[in-house]
Amino acid sequence: MTVNVRLRESSFVADASARAGAILAIDLGAIVANWRLLLARLKPGTRAAAVVKADAYGLGAAKVAPALARAGCARFCVATLDEGIALRGALVEPEILVFSGPLAGTESDYVEHRLTPVLNAPDQIERWEDAARMANQSLAAALHVDTGLSRLGLSDAQLREFVGDRAARAAIDVVLLMSHFAVTEEPGHPLNQTQRERFVAARALLPGVPGSLASSAGIFFGPDSQHDWVRPGAALYGVNPLPGKPNPMAQVVHLQAKILQTRYIDAGVTVGYGATWRASRPTRLATAAAGYADGLPRALSNRGSALLGDRLVPLVGRVSMDLMVFDVTDAPEGAAHEGGSITLIGGVLGVDAVAAAAGTNGYEILTSLGRRYHRVWTGS
Repeated sequence: MTVNVRLRESSFVADASARAGAILAIDLGAIVANWRLLLARLKPGTRAAAVVKADAYGLGAAKVAPALARAGCARFCVATLDEGIALRGALVEPEILVFSGPLAGTESDYVEHRLTPVLNAPDQIERWEDAARMANQSLAAALHVDTGLSRLGLSDAQLREFVGDRAARAAIDVVLLMSHFAVTEEPGHPLNQTQRERFVAARALLPGVPGSLASSAGIFFGPDSQHDWVRPGAALYGVNPLPGKPNPMAQVVHLQAKILQTRYIDAGVTVGYGATWRASRPTRLATAAAGYADGLPRALSNRGSALLGDRLVPLVGRVSMDLMVFDVTDAPEGAAHEGGSITLIGGVLGVDAVAAAAGTNGYEILTSLGRRYHRVWTGS
């Protein structure tokens, strides 16, 4: 026998914020404010390209890039071809640079979607030269010269070979010569000065071509590191570009998880997988709906904390896939309750503080933030 039961849709269908275990709020106004703060640090004539790779460091390139374009940004940088194609769907006019350069067979995609490749190796130069001949026109590209990071980029000898190749020079319109600092967390490191000198020498081989050496932290190295273009990324999203000093950037992300349950345990009772934390007193616990599947590192186990109102409460036990447990014994009565929220990133507990507790950096925290969060963009 079939039984038809009609239920009111409103009884079961909640909005996305109600369904989500945690809500990630992203302040586009703060990103634009950080953009403008960085512009104010530049010497006259220097411009800035916004780095929005890895989906704008996990914060939504389709939302972030248009906000920055409205603020005047005319050049954007991504890491991969697919990122560039996706971004072109959100940006009609601005130039989009692709750091990794064209993989074999993808050159036509760059032409079709009006993407500018960063050429990192002789084979990429050769294939881009061939693509220009096929298109019967000169094609724009940036050149990446390795000055000390030893990751991507042309060697000095390879750059000189390109400079001497008349056919390649005719086919490729070099719109930017770029390199990348290796030790941005130590401004006084001797390799930084070596890289500055190598980059100046490389630029002398291509007179008139604009240069770009500094990313977020490098902007603060001073005018001799800024050249014609800088490429801020992490600082736009609130990561401190001045390690060991006060963060000049506005905080961009605010992550709140819902409290699924509170409980009392006696002294001597353990918490979490592996029983790695044991209560030394009668303890009140709050279990929050976020874990390492949501990008909160397992390394935060027994080291991290959260904000309950304006009070820091310690994370106890291991971070599990979907859950984290906090000791809320010392929080005001009623501050932690089932259905309430606890702040995992925000306020005094910024992304750099979370990263420090996990033994990593803010870049990794941001780009790891999971897809299960309900994302809300504000400030635009």
